Amino acid sequence: MPDPTAPRPAATAAGPNFRRRGGATESDLDATLTEQAYRAIEEAIVTLSLRPGEVVSEAQLSTRSGFGRTPVREALQRLARERLVRILPRRGIVVAAVDIREQLRLLEVRREIERLTARAAARRADAPQRERLRGIAEAMLQAAATNDETGFLRLDRELNLLLLEAAHNEFAAAAMALMHGLSRRFWFIHWRRSAGLPEAAAAHAALARATADGAPEEAAAASDRLIDYIESFTRATVGPEP
Repeated sequence: MPDPTAPRPAATAAGPNFRRRGGATESDLDATLTEQAYRAIEEAIVTLSLRPGEVVSEAQLSTRSGFGRTPVREALQRLARERLVRILPRRGIVVAAVDIREQLRLLEVRREIERLTARAAARRADAPQRERLRGIAEAMLQAAATNDETGFLRLDRELNLLLLEAAHNEFAAAAMALMHGLSRRFWFIHWRRSAGLPEAAAAHAALARATADGAPEEAAAASDRLIDYIESFTRATVGPEP
């Protein structure tokens, strides 16, 4: 696999596209154009269609994604807050580099917030949310069985958002919004070498099911096991911490 952190030339409109997907879900239809543009560009970054160090412009992203300049510009502002891009005035947009040490520091924070979120979601989720959690668990296991990494990543994002929605804690949601994209991109880059898709699916499914069952302590423990798994392959990638 090519080094994802190696510098690359600026993208062109003839490069890989990540246009809005057909067969839109109800969630997609309800989303604003800015939200849809954000999802398309964020997924392109996470799945390396836009690679670390790549330089693009608003016009190129608009052409490649199929969204207008205004929603693309607003999406980029959000992605900049999430540290997935850097906006350089009059020079373009640079996809952020991958920093493994930064990833480890991020996991320290994720562990505490996600444990809290898992407990709260297990207590507060309503019946439709619990049913969706069970459905996501099954779909993740199916994605792993068919080696569908992109499908798995989309389900991971859906699970993250559903847990935050069910937890009803706007402060946890604001904090986690800054971390999910970076975490998912790191996993996508390294999972073939350091992590197995079935193992990832099993860890996520256990969290989804414990939350759906309304078991706060089991959900918190499943959250810790998930972060243990992520930290394990992260450290395997970077080597021992000095």
